[in-house]
Amino acid sequence: MKTIDELLAEGVGGKRVFVRADLNVPLDGTTITDDGRIRAVEPTVARLAGAGARVVVASHLGRPKGAPDPAFSLAPAAARLGELLRADVAFATDTVGDSATSVVAGLADGQVAVIENLRFNAGETSKDDAERGAFADRLAELADVYVGDGFGAVHRKHASVFDLPARLPHAAGGLIATEVGVLKKLTDDVRRPYAVVLGGAKVSDKLGVIDHLLGKADRILIGGGMVYTFLKAQGHEIGSSLLQEDQIPAVQEYLKRATEIGVEFVLPVDVLVAAEFPDLRTKAPAHPTTVAANAIPAGQMGLDIGPETGRLYAAKLADAETVFWNGPMGVFEHPDYAEGTKAVAQALVDSSGFSVVGGGDSAAAVRILGFDEKAFGHISTGGGASLEYLEGKTLPGLAALED
Repeated sequence: MKTIDELLAEGVGGKRVFVRADLNVPLDGTTITDDGRIRAVEPTVARLAGAGARVVVASHLGRPKGAPDPAFSLAPAAARLGELLRADVAFATDTVGDSATSVVAGLADGQVAVIENLRFNAGETSKDDAERGAFADRLAELADVYVGDGFGAVHRKHASVFDLPARLPHAAGGLIATEVGVLKKLTDDVRRPYAVVLGGAKVSDKLGVIDHLLGKADRILIGGGMVYTFLKAQGHEIGSSLLQEDQIPAVQEYLKRATEIGVEFVLPVDVLVAAEFPDLRTKAPAHPTTVAANAIPAGQMGLDIGPETGRLYAAKLADAETVFWNGPMGVFEHPDYAEGTKAVAQALVDSSGFSVVGGGDSAAAVRILGFDEKAFGHISTGGGASLEYLEGKTLPGLAALED
């Protein structure tokens, strides 16, 4: 895999360099609520522009249905990238149409443009190789060189991620190189004890990584909405908490395997419950009750791990030399249910081990809850990509960058 250092050594002055970034940032209307992914790719864009390249930045945002949708425009992301670069960033209002062609043609050496959301074209995400390839052909007309730096999308077999690199000389950007280097520390020559913290809503989203990590991790801590399927699998009543009943047999099998091979599976001992889901818009007080995890009353739903569990998890992480965390412990967006996630984040800050926050909601939580990003070993820009890498899967976007 060619690195950006090698690409720059060859010279990019005057060349049109297509950077597949991940600018898929959360928006409140047109206001960016977390610019972490833009800040993560900015160094790669800055290096290329500084070397005289004509940089064309492309990304998806959200899940538009293959057609333009103003709610998913990349215009706010383009403006924020310009602020970070302290330079004007041109914006094309389409992907491969007249605006993109004109904007890219108008770039001078060292200038940067962002083209509109790639998913406004159905060819980007098509499962039909020909349709996807046709879109990649048109994207290739905008560039001389391809740099893959959208780690959050490398697990997708999409036109700009998988097909386009085959049509242009290509290299991995600095962000992808960093992300892969970090993930290798979680899979090769791991420093022990190795603890994994998994949260989020659905246990089905994490079964693959649990299966793969059962033979690698020393202890696995479970939180978030997925924990209630684990508690149900142990025979406990969970009230009206989130449940994936069809996953109970798989969960029981993993708990059994963990016991057999000596992996410590840690589940909450107490949880915060309420009769209804909190209002995340108004953040109105929710008045939760703390109950034992094995005694959730009927009509009550678990919405965060409890304070005793927070202390337990902190103790389980204190001596860990390596920690991977993916998924919040509760509905952290509401202040009444943020303490469990805070407890895990603080435990990672206090730990002397190498900690990786695995993207997605976990990365957002760290920032929203006010933690210093530099206090963690690494905050990933790709939750799904990180999980699939840890599952041992081949990621299309990484495979496409191999020579």
